[in-house]
Amino acid sequence: MEFLTKLANNRVLETALLCWLVAQLLKVLFYAIKNRRFSFERMVGAGGMPSSHSSTVCGLVVAVGRTCGPDSAIFAIAFMIACIVMYDATGVRRAAGEQAKVLNQLMQEKDWEGAQRTLKEFLGHTPVEVFAGAVLGIVIAFLMPLS
Repeated sequence: MEFLTKLANNRVLETALLCWLVAQLLKVLFYAIKNRRFSFERMVGAGGMPSSHSSTVCGLVVAVGRTCGPDSAIFAIAFMIACIVMYDATGVRRAAGEQAKVLNQLMQEKDWEGAQRTLKEFLGHTPVEVFAGAVLGIVIAFLMPLS
């Protein structure tokens, strides 16, 4: 029971989760405006504007820095994880999404038998999406009361 109480009062975790939620809601909103239709998949799916991965990890870094100090080991860990997550979002996952687009196009053009489903194309982020998510997370984390 004490664990759950401490977990419920973890302001750093609360901040990171809020950063994720706001980014996901904005992603749904921006998609709906651009495409004139609602897509629940945008709420839970990867890719899109802004990057919820970047928002979450940057919010986490700032919240950890504000509570533990930027000279703490946990801040260094959070910072390095954030760098890896954002690099992966614009690198590996984005490349996989681009490859999925090409493969889907080839399967459609060739009308291949056995191509029962299309590959997921929303995997990674553009650098702008990652930057927007990072700024969002940083701003939210600085606005959150952490004490």
